[in-house]
Amino acid sequence: MATIYDATLVPTKLELLAGWVGEQRWFPGQGRPRLRRLDSWRLDDPAGEVGIEVIVVLDESGPSPTVHQVPLTYRGAPLPGGEAALVGEMEHSVLGHRWVYDAPHDLVFVTQLMALLRGRVAAQAGSVSDTVEPDVVGAPHPAWPDDPVVASSRVLTGEQSNTSVVVQPAPGTGAPVILKVFRTLSPGDNPDITLQGALAASGSPFVPASVGHVAGAWQRPDGEGRDVGQLAFAQEYLEGTTDAWRECLRMAADGTDFTARARELGRATAEVHATLARALPTVAPGAEEVSRRVAAMRRRAAMATSEVPGLAAHAAALESVWAAAEAASWPALQRIHGDLHLGQVLDAPDRGWVLIDFEGEPLRPLAERNAPDCTLRDVAGVLRSLDYVAGTVARAEPTTDVRRWCTDAQTAFLDGYADVGVDPRSHGPLLTAFVLDKALYEVVYEARNRPTWLGLPTDAIDRLLQEARS
Repeated sequence: MATIYDATLVPTKLELLAGWVGEQRWFPGQGRPRLRRLDSWRLDDPAGEVGIEVIVVLDESGPSPTVHQVPLTYRGAPLPGGEAALVGEMEHSVLGHRWVYDAPHDLVFVTQLMALLRGRVAAQAGSVSDTVEPDVVGAPHPAWPDDPVVASSRVLTGEQSNTSVVVQPAPGTGAPVILKVFRTLSPGDNPDITLQGALAASGSPFVPASVGHVAGAWQRPDGEGRDVGQLAFAQEYLEGTTDAWRECLRMAADGTDFTARARELGRATAEVHATLARALPTVAPGAEEVSRRVAAMRRRAAMATSEVPGLAAHAAALESVWAAAEAASWPALQRIHGDLHLGQVLDAPDRGWVLIDFEGEPLRPLAERNAPDCTLRDVAGVLRSLDYVAGTVARAEPTTDVRRWCTDAQTAFLDGYADVGVDPRSHGPLLTAFVLDKALYEVVYEARNRPTWLGLPTDAIDRLLQEARS
């Protein structure tokens, strides 16, 4: 059981974190954070050597305060190979000099978090010794058959909004899993867990199998009660995969035909949508709901025009698209991926396309990401991603003509979707609106982050509007 010491720490934990959190890729703010501790909980190290604490902090430095989860391990000697994960060092008036690490890089933490997730150990209170923390619990997924003994782990370096750890089991104890630790916390259900769990329970082959998750509670920023949400999630790790983005870049550059694989991707996307529609509620959008959603498209167009004033020349043409979308017959709204692009699709050996990361756009409020949406948003995401493949290849190799490759791949994707579900092209004005909406979102992103790439979405807007007029 965790022992809490009445000790003086120099520097304090918050002083250490204030100098470290702002440098992390998952931190959404800019500059130095202003942190306030909200809560904490602990896990026991069976060997009694490593302190494990998960601290929940509020960053009040920006216009919208955000809640972050920061798992730490405390050691009496340096963690071998852990130099890059060192948060800092402190003096503990009882235990002496302590090295403090970002816990997902520490095998002791990973092992105990997996044990909590699978229901084998209990979380401990953060401020009282020898006391179970009842508000932090593991929820094993009933369809996962194994209970792996952790042999090794490694943190993936590409993620930005969370921290993912590949967990390798000891021989004969199960399959590898990927453990995702959520860094920004919001009350409510995380769609990555809800949607992949529902798909896994339905036996879908187009998503990784779910292993389980950890749910928890933390003090609200205003001190009035506690928020409840999800803290970590584990799923099957598919070894030997390549994401569709990298495959498409290679095939487009080589001029290799992608239409057969694109059609398979269209079928997989439609199958996922169909399974989600069966497993979770759907709703028929009324006129007020349609108007609200088209108004959001208009707002995003205005935001893009404020970033790129030249888009004002398209104002009348864009308004025609929005008006047509508002007058169109909308399909039933349902749960969707929410942020689907080629980087969210894996090509798994002997299995084909597998969709991952159902969390939705991380910067959108959780309530929005949990609301039913239109399947055409996911379709538009893939169409725009294929266009980005063509644009990326053209930038690197200006003499390569990849426009035909892109058009053929987009058509094949839509054909594959139509093999399983309703042909997206039967909702022509609505599909055009969603693709344009995505391109306008890209304009804002590129204007703020990669101005030299602006031509890619603005050229697409020109083409889309010309096609809409014709």
